Amino acid sequence: MSETESKHDRDQCWVVKTGSALLTDNGGGLRTEAIAAWVGQMAELRSRGFRFIVVSSGAIAEGRARLGWGMLPVSLHEQQAAAAVGQMGLVQAYESAFKEYEIRTAQILLTHDDIADRRRYLNARSTLRTLLALDVVPIINENDSVATDEIRFGDNDSLAGLVANLAEANRLVILTDQDGLYDRDPRQARNARLIRTGRAGDPALLDYAGPGGALGRGGMLTKLKAAETAAKSGTDTVICSGLEPQVLLKIAQDEQVGTLLSVQRSPLAARKQWLAGHKRPDGSLVLDDGACGVLAGQGKSLLAVGVVAVRGEFSRGEIVSCVARDGREVARGLVNYSAGEARKIQGQPSNKIEQLLGYVNEAELIHRDNMVVLDN
Repeated sequence: MSETESKHDRDQCWVVKTGSALLTDNGGGLRTEAIAAWVGQMAELRSRGFRFIVVSSGAIAEGRARLGWGMLPVSLHEQQAAAAVGQMGLVQAYESAFKEYEIRTAQILLTHDDIADRRRYLNARSTLRTLLALDVVPIINENDSVATDEIRFGDNDSLAGLVANLAEANRLVILTDQDGLYDRDPRQARNARLIRTGRAGDPALLDYAGPGGALGRGGMLTKLKAAETAAKSGTDTVICSGLEPQVLLKIAQDEQVGTLLSVQRSPLAARKQWLAGHKRPDGSLVLDDGACGVLAGQGKSLLAVGVVAVRGEFSRGEIVSCVARDGREVARGLVNYSAGEARKIQGQPSNKIEQLLGYVNEAELIHRDNMVVLDN
């Protein structure tokens, strides 16, 4: 491997989303050979320093095949039952494929509430980061067996975009049964043109999107929306055919595959806008002069030792304001401890958190990745 390749590959985190149309043989069960092919490519890229999170559809379709149902279930309770049955086969297929390369996997099932609730958001984010640090590949699916109409994502494209946010991934790869985004439906128009590049979130692209297929809930529209969501954390998206040989390797080599939807601003700028956009923090942390200087000058995480007072009541995962003694707001971010916990550990070094609380969520009160330093 060349020095250039090594630098390019280092610390690359990809979210790879696979759809039901790819994973199942027209509702006839999982295509394990396709899973094995993608896993083989991920295994090769992992040897170059890539890390992967897989967001996989297919549980309901696999459950339908296992239960011998001719038609895809329509009612919610039947879909949930099929998902519960099919999830067993889905996770077994990935586990077996990765095991061929001695790669450990973990199953994570999420609902919309897990992402919308800021405390759960931090919990899910911490779990993902820990699994990646342990060199484990998380396999994520929507928790169809318990989700209701009000809380379900509705498609795993949307879930993949949110997971890209959680992991702050470098790239979201959406594998589909189409070559990418066309300017018209290629199944109906012979002269349809493949859109090679675009800007994530560009409203003009929405006119090209069509409805979803029979097996999946998502169509090209949900894929464009997922790319827009992923872009909020600075993640580029590639929409491409999962049937393309060596597709993941080609993307890693910067070959022109599918449709690349790029982010027009840096990940830091995207995250700053999201955090700074919250007008009313749930509480505040008063910092000593040293902590203010470290945040403003060095962009480091906020440690409990630099906090002299805790104001208001807030829970883990809520947005708090970091203020100087004179009341000037210097930063804001997602806090790793509740107000009560923060009061117990304020002014204390990180190595005393477990002694004071009996447990440790994080070493930092606010991690620098979840904080924006404000200009004053």
